[in-house]
Formats: sequence, structure tokens, C-alpha cells
Amino acid sequence: MRGIPRSLRGRLLAWLLAATAVLGSLALVDTWREARQTANDVSDRVLAGSALAIAERVVVAEDGSLEVDIPYVALEMLTSAAQDRVFYRVDGPPGTFITGYQALPALARREGQSTAFDDAFFRGEPIRVATLARSASTGISSVPFTVTVAETTIARRQLSRSILLHSAIRLLLMMAGASIIVWIAVSLSLRPLYRLGGAIERRSPDDLEPIGEQVPSEVEGLVETVNSFMVRLKSALEALRHFTGNASHQLRTPLAVVRTQLALAARSADPADAQAAIERADAAVANAERILAQLLMMSRIDAASKGAETDLVRLDLCALARSVTADHVPPAAEAHIDLGFEGEGQALMRGEPLLLAEMLKNLISNALLYAGRGAEVTVRVFSRDQTLVLEVEDNGPGISADNQARVMQRFERASGPEEHGSGLGLPIVEEIASLHSGSMALETGRDGRGLKVVLRFPAAAA
Repeated sequence: MRGIPRSLRGRLLAWLLAATAVLGSLALVDTWREARQTANDVSDRVLAGSALAIAERVVVAEDGSLEVDIPYVALEMLTSAAQDRVFYRVDGPPGTFITGYQALPALARREGQSTAFDDAFFRGEPIRVATLARSASTGISSVPFTVTVAETTIARRQLSRSILLHSAIRLLLMMAGASIIVWIAVSLSLRPLYRLGGAIERRSPDDLEPIGEQVPSEVEGLVETVNSFMVRLKSALEALRHFTGNASHQLRTPLAVVRTQLALAARSADPADAQAAIERADAAVANAERILAQLLMMSRIDAASKGAETDLVRLDLCALARSVTADHVPPAAEAHIDLGFEGEGQALMRGEPLLLAEMLKNLISNALLYAGRGAEVTVRVFSRDQTLVLEVEDNGPGISADNQARVMQRFERASGPEEHGSGLGLPIVEEIASLHSGSMALETGRDGRGLKVVLRFPAAAA
């Protein structure tokens, strides 16, 4: 939102001022109520004193009536700089008016209350009224009377406003002081973040080591997240460098073959020789395509092994192996290789279907590539002691015991670099098995011939 300050200082100040304004408004309302109460209390004491001074001048005349000599000093004590107007009234027994402003309202007293106070209006002005009940003694009996004194409320309103104004000024000064303190405190508190930003800015693009700057505990989570991201970014960049390096190295030979064969086809006068050169170039392109696909798969496996999320689902390994084997029956027939499958029932496990399918494709493709014409290749799946076993066995030339450890390394081939393949098939199989908590082993085939690749995976819980 555009109206919200973007800086931490601005946000903290906005929240502080808003909260202080709300709380200050509530405080000022309470202050106004207390100021009015205080002004009334002070004024009521003066009114009560004036009424008492007048009451002390009420006497009983010889004819039994009441007389009063108004002491004007009692009324002068009510005057103020605000030029309030003062009114009084003295009443004898019920229904008897003695002196003063007859229209001035007298207050009814509660039981047990000698003086009553209240606000009223007189001659169109707000007034504060005090009514005092007393009695004058004749020596034989007592004659009751009341004294009512009132004044306008100009002075007390001015006093209330003065108290409220001073409270508002103190509140504004407090808000200004708090704003300055918050500004300075936030500036000092943000210094570690400025140092952190400077340290990151001074880094070279190749420096992806974790950040070691000391920061407040509130920012440690952010720094840890950034460090985690930098570790993942470093792994991704390393994987990219490995991929580009491997691709440039592995694709150089097939591309050179393509160029050579196309050049031979262009110079050849014999259509048969030109066709043969084109076919060899096409085979080299297919080999390059296969190498590139395996390099991409290896990069994906590397990313998964370094923390990328892999979605594992419950699947039937037997059904998956049967399907992949069926897909390779046509190319096996073209190579004059007998490809078969052995396995019944379900073999449930948790895995990533695409990776497991790629693993099987690599195993079967390797077997078809190296077993030789007329060989037999068998894919079998079975369960043993809560473990699923996947085997791909052929009766071809196999791999000697001395070479078995070497072919498990990337870009190493069983019979040297002149052979077909990228040297990635078995390493890809082993890493996919490892991602699924499985294991891989190379064994000699039946009757001491060929190669049997054995993969073991934990079975899924029923």
C-alpha cells in the first residue's frame, strides 16, 4: 500500500504516534472529566462557605419572622477574574421567601444531607447552585430556613480548559520526545543490518560462503535463510558447471564424427559410400542425443541428492518393470536378443516413478548394447524378507571382476572409450537406487557367464 511508510523508522514512528494518539485521546477525556470534577469541588467549597456565612446572619425578629443582614463579603469571595455573576436567595419556613432572587432555583435536599449541590440554568446562563438548610432559635422553638447561593460557571470552565490544555501540551511533548528516542534507538539498532548489507555488497559474485556477520537475534532467522539459499545456489552452480564441462567433453567426439562423416558424404562420388557416411553420422547424432539425455538425468539426480525435493509415491515395482521391459522388446528383437520378464504378484514400494523407469531403461539398454547378438536378457522382480529385489541378467561377455569397480565410476566404460555409451548408465542406476534407500551389486550371471545387476529396495508397509 502506498500510504504505509516503507522504512522501519517510519513504521515504528507511525505505530507509536497512532497508539499514543489513541491512548492520549482517552487520557484527555479522563482528564477533562477529572478537571471538571476538581473545578466543581473547589467551587462547591466556596459556595458552601458563602451560604454558611449568610446563614449565620439569619435571626428571628420580635414578631417571630426571620431577618437576614446579607454580609456582602460572603458574596465577594465568589467573585473571580472570569467576572462570574453571583446570585443568592434566603427562604424561611416552607412557602416563605425572605430576600434575594426569588426566581433562583432552590435545590431539594436528600435525607441526612445539609447542603445540596447541582448544575442549573438561570436567566439563560449555566450556574452552579448550593442550597444550605439551617434553623434559627427563638429560645423556645427553632424556625427552619434555607440559603441558596449560585454563581455562573465561567471561571470553572476556564479552569477545566486550562487543565486540559496543559495535559494536551504535556502529551504532545511526550510524543515528540518518544519519537526522537525511537528514531535514535532504531538508527542504532539498524547498524548491524547496515554492516550486514555492506558485507554482502563487498562480496564478489563467486563468493557464496555463508554469512558470518554478527546480527541481532531477531535477524538471525533471516541470515540463516540467506545462508541456506546461498548453499543451494552454490550447489546448483556447481552442478551447472559440472554439466557444461561434462557435456562439452562427452559431446565433442560424437559431433566430430558427425562433421567428418558429413564431409565424407559430401566429397564421395559413390552414392552407396555417401549413404553409409550419412548413416554413420546419424548413429553419431543418436549417440550424442543419448549422452545428453543421460547427462541431464545425472544433473537431476545430483540436484535431488543435494536437497531438492523428490515426490515419492506408493507404486508396484513389478508392474513398472514389466511395462519398461515390454517397451524394449522391439529393439531387442531387432538386435536378435531374447528379452524376457519374470515376476508375479505385487511388489509395493515408495519411489519416484520417472526415476525408477529411467533406472530400468539404463539397465536394459546396457544389457542390449553389451550382451551381443543371440544373447538372452532377463528382468526379474521378487520379494525376500521385506526386501524387493530387481535383477537384470544377461549371458553375454559380462564384466571381469577387475573392471566391476571401475565401471561404477562416471564416464568409465567396460571395454575402453572406443566402445559405445557414455559411461553413465551404471552410475545413474546406482545413484537412483541410493535415492530410494536401495543398494546395487554386480554379480556374474548363471553358469558363470554374463552379468547380473542386483538392486534391493525396502518394501512399503502394508
